[in-house]
Amino acid sequence: MSELKLYNSLSGKKEIFEPIVPKHVGMYVCGPTVYSNVHLGNVRTFISFDVIYRYLKYLGYKVRYVRNITDAGHLEDNSEEDKISKKARLEKLEPMEIVQEYTIDFHKVLDLVNNQPPSIEPTATGHIIEQIEITKDIINKGYAYESGGSIYFDVKKYNDVIDTYGKLSGRKIDEMISNTRELSGQEEKRNPQDFALWKKASPQHIMRWPSPWSNGFPGWHLECTVMSTKYLGEQFDIHGGGMDLKFPHHECEIAQGKTANGKDPVKYWMHANMLTLNGKKMSKSTGNHLLPNEIFSGDNQLLSKAYSPAVVRFFMLQAHYRNMLDLSEDALLAAEKGYKRLMEAIKLVDKLPGSNKSSIDVNAWIDSLYDAMNDDFNTPILIANLFEGVKNINLVNDKKESLTQTDIEKLSKAIKSFSFEVLGLHKLESDANNSQSFDKVIQILIDIRNKARAEKNWTLTDQIRDELLKFGIQLKDSKEGTTYTFK
Repeated sequence: MSELKLYNSLSGKKEIFEPIVPKHVGMYVCGPTVYSNVHLGNVRTFISFDVIYRYLKYLGYKVRYVRNITDAGHLEDNSEEDKISKKARLEKLEPMEIVQEYTIDFHKVLDLVNNQPPSIEPTATGHIIEQIEITKDIINKGYAYESGGSIYFDVKKYNDVIDTYGKLSGRKIDEMISNTRELSGQEEKRNPQDFALWKKASPQHIMRWPSPWSNGFPGWHLECTVMSTKYLGEQFDIHGGGMDLKFPHHECEIAQGKTANGKDPVKYWMHANMLTLNGKKMSKSTGNHLLPNEIFSGDNQLLSKAYSPAVVRFFMLQAHYRNMLDLSEDALLAAEKGYKRLMEAIKLVDKLPGSNKSSIDVNAWIDSLYDAMNDDFNTPILIANLFEGVKNINLVNDKKESLTQTDIEKLSKAIKSFSFEVLGLHKLESDANNSQSFDKVIQILIDIRNKARAEKNWTLTDQIRDELLKFGIQLKDSKEGTTYTFK
């Protein structure tokens, strides 16, 4: 079996995975800012890291997975206003009502797509004291300064003395200076690229805490530095998030962590790519936008029907986490068809007839499953290899190939483990109920067709077979009876 390699955004290449503490993995993933329904692109990111979490555990690692909830401090791009405070002000609600509503939505959606919960899910508001303490520390070390009651990190001094600011994103500090936009609050800074560790709250700002400098709130970048190092140590193995967080969020985390603790906080940086819709960026203003629950319910103007969370998860995993993925009706239909084929094969595998010899090399096929995941968690290759297993199951069932009982058991264990434990494709209860109802309907049609065959009503017999075939359902007649598979 090959060694596990992952792509490190910091080095720009695949590296053999060697955790800091053998057999233990510390993994931090930037969670949502809970001011609106969870975005479909974010769901893709969290599914990607759920699979990484699952596979590391499957390999026998003890994993501490920390994913935060940003419930304070996330500034709007073009103002000094926190996203949650702004939503609360617009809707005339308490900020924590906003936080509660959308945290519940976030958890419900991730439950539906069968994500496992993280080991720890800390909140920014639960770590205000720690954020004030690390700010004091960075000030005392000479890399932050007070201005108008706010505290800013001195990026230029860090870049000149400690380490290159921009080494993760590949940006050069001179270019950042010339390209910095004029935003409110810029006059408080020594340099335009300096970022806030603590912001003094304006009179209309609802969320505020006392600090040595002002009543205010922490910077967004700071909370992740505090929570990741508190629960995983000053240096930990994996830090993940969406590609859009690489700069400035993750760049700032590196600078804060290295200034405070004297070492690079993260060994492997991992970034998931974007999701587009019908070949274009998702946007509410253009109507090219879908929420997860709108796909699950079918209540939208862009798709012809509802798609189950299990199918949406399967679709998401058909592209490598570092590649762009485009969601469309055709892609979802193909994913639904493929998902059903895989589930049908899994139902069939334990019914296969054993033989005294195998004509298929099951061990080589199992190795191919590990090889796919060991190559930077390559789920599309894993899925392609799983379908090789599906093909073999159907060939053995049709008596065109043979397997010993031992090899059938090996094949069964591997296809179930990688489908359910690693990819997380367990059928949810609603899918199972739908599947049972579907089975019953098909069985009724098979019974009607069998009765027509007994009465030599070949017109009706052929009609049922041909109509089902139009929907991708293929009937197979044998001495044991009639079964169906998905084409």
